[in-house]
Amino acid sequence: MNTIHNAFGVLFLGILLGCSSNEPATEELPETLTVSSIATFSANQEMCSTNITSNLEWRINNDANWISVSPPSGSNNGAISVSVSSNSSPYMRSEMLSVSGGSLSRFLHITQEAAAEEPAPIPSSGLDPNQAPAENFDLSKWKLSIPVNKGNGTATDISVSQLNNNYENSTYFYTASDGGMVFKCPVEGYKTSANTSYTRVELREMLRGNNTSISTQGVNKNNWVFGTAPQADKNAAAAFDGEMNATLAVNHVTTSGSSSHIGRVIIGQIHANNDEPIRIYYRKLPNNNLGSIYFAHEPTDGNGNEQWHVMIGSRNNSASNPSDGIALDEVFSYRIKVVGDILTVTVIREGKQDVIKTVNMVNSGFNEGGQYMYFKAGVYHVNNSGNDADYAQATFYALEKSHTSN
Repeated sequence: MNTIHNAFGVLFLGILLGCSSNEPATEELPETLTVSSIATFSANQEMCSTNITSNLEWRINNDANWISVSPPSGSNNGAISVSVSSNSSPYMRSEMLSVSGGSLSRFLHITQEAAAEEPAPIPSSGLDPNQAPAENFDLSKWKLSIPVNKGNGTATDISVSQLNNNYENSTYFYTASDGGMVFKCPVEGYKTSANTSYTRVELREMLRGNNTSISTQGVNKNNWVFGTAPQADKNAAAAFDGEMNATLAVNHVTTSGSSSHIGRVIIGQIHANNDEPIRIYYRKLPNNNLGSIYFAHEPTDGNGNEQWHVMIGSRNNSASNPSDGIALDEVFSYRIKVVGDILTVTVIREGKQDVIKTVNMVNSGFNEGGQYMYFKAGVYHVNNSGNDADYAQATFYALEKSHTSN
């Protein structure tokens, strides 16, 4: 019996070995490593993603100080982010990054455009750096506010007559070396009233000029109204409808403060009784090298919520660098125009297409009786959470306004 069992066992083992010897040997998969290409970067600071397709562990070798890659290594398929710093030189630059894995090596070609042509020269024709601002600009119907205590705990007003008597202030309001009109405003300082939260170095339109017998407030000969206002208001006001054109460069914004305040400044307004048909903002966040432009439209009480309109970039507190943004010291222009209930805002830059936004204000309440308007321009510093000495600064190279006369 044992002999039979042993014979059966030998036979069974032989069958198993025979079957095993017929199995094909396991083949190793071929190594794969491919890297998707990346389009040419613009001269601005930018980031884009690309894909690696592989069955290997891989590593990216990067010795270029203007390129960063994340992650620098990985395994199998994956996505990587490639960032480039801004290119300020007039020459295109490129780099070949090697991607190695196993016995394979591939290359990722990174190319970045040269900086744009030299920026347009500052339009300082006719501006004399040795003259006071009112000698270079028509300020005959403007007054100025500076954040200095006038004696009662509120900001000081520089009247129309004072402003046009060669007024300058080396801290807040003065002529730049290129003849521009400088507005510089710190975080800390005196405000125009107890109801205001922010400091400003800002011009306020005064259509009365030097005629101080006319009140600054009200539907009167110091202010203007919409062309759709009641006829009685149009007759009482100095004018109706209006257009303001400004050419400027923002030189500095705050780098401290809360995330909702940092880097923002108002550079132009239409102010009404208690609300603003428009406030134009420039904002550049600390980690970005370009800034955004947007504006607010604030209807009167009971006529809807404040509206926000983005023209360039983003108003987000953590926005990435706007690819078409405006750098500090870059000269640009804005136009605010009101005809009837139609508000048109235009941002103008040399060599670029104008950016235009239109708002229909028919339901905003400004065409009702008793509503009056005036332009404002300069630096309204909407950051009260930064360091006291932090500041915003803008230099104006042109400032003009007009209205329709009665």
